[in-house]
Amino acid sequence: MHCVRQRTAYKPAVRMKKHRKLQHSQRDREPAAALVLQLQLRTMFLQQLFIVALPAVLCYPPSFIDLETKDGNRSSIRFLVVGDWGGLPNAPFITPIERATAREMGRTADQLGADFVLALGDNFYYKGVKSVDDPRFQETFENVYTAKSLNIPWFVVAGNHDHAGNVLAQIEYSKVSPRWNFPYYYYELNFRIPKMDSTLTILMLDTVLLCGNTDDFLDQKPQGPRSSVQANRQLLWLQERMARSKSDFLLVAGHYPVWSISEHGPTDCLLKRLRPLLVKYKATAYLCGHDHNLQYLKESGIGYVVTGAGNFMDPDIRHRNDVPKNSLRFFTGKASTLGGFTHMEVNKKKLTITFIQARGTSLYRAVLPKRDL
Repeated sequence: MHCVRQRTAYKPAVRMKKHRKLQHSQRDREPAAALVLQLQLRTMFLQQLFIVALPAVLCYPPSFIDLETKDGNRSSIRFLVVGDWGGLPNAPFITPIERATAREMGRTADQLGADFVLALGDNFYYKGVKSVDDPRFQETFENVYTAKSLNIPWFVVAGNHDHAGNVLAQIEYSKVSPRWNFPYYYYELNFRIPKMDSTLTILMLDTVLLCGNTDDFLDQKPQGPRSSVQANRQLLWLQERMARSKSDFLLVAGHYPVWSISEHGPTDCLLKRLRPLLVKYKATAYLCGHDHNLQYLKESGIGYVVTGAGNFMDPDIRHRNDVPKNSLRFFTGKASTLGGFTHMEVNKKKLTITFIQARGTSLYRAVLPKRDL
């Protein structure tokens, strides 16, 4: 594989310095300190944009974020994952499910701990945002996820509804909000587990650029990327990152599902282009949204997490016969749950995935081991 020579001007920090740390408990954090912390993290993160998100294959060692906390006994990374949380385009700009889910996310982050949030697309229904000054950033995000425990970095990717608007404005909003981190359409995150030599890599994808957009109201499936050049460039980037990853846990995250039993079903494009890479390079799990419910499937040793219950709930199971036999382990689309999300914890030996309903209880738990490389 041809590798682009890394320019000195783009040299990334090898590791986060000691004062650039994330704290899992928010209860004793002062607001000013939290703001400084997030500004430091985002500065470091955006400085690496030209390295971790540059749409070319680069040869260099990955840069790791060291998570350090006041809890000296802590030896894990904890984070929340939510998809399809994007409110409404008209007043009140949120749904009851988004409100309930945001409230429970705050409680969970406070009680179980969370270093960051992964937001997996359809961030603003139904046609994204128009500009970096769009009031939807306040109405559907800043004014909803108000718990102090959620004043942590949010790492964002776009969904099909975001691509109906201005995704570049969402990327630009990273310069406005201290907690909104969206440096490029696709990018890489590397974390070192506290007090351990173990590592976690998360590859954030734009599945719309990879597979094409859809019209949910017409029940469409992706018809192919708008630009095959952009799609192939992202796929090349992904393959190179996965091939060189030696992390103990490797997660890939995007908006469209690989496997799903619900309305949209499996995504043919991802089955052809992404799934072989997940299997070949022994990914731990693939995380997504798009279908508005909570699902867990396991196939070829890989966990498939659908967590698209941040704004709507859909009990549809029309594609239940389109996934591998015995792969489905958990599903809920009940409106009575009031929505939901997942809490994840990575320690030296395992990844624990907990599906949580907005009513405040856990619904299902799955455990995946570290990669056998």
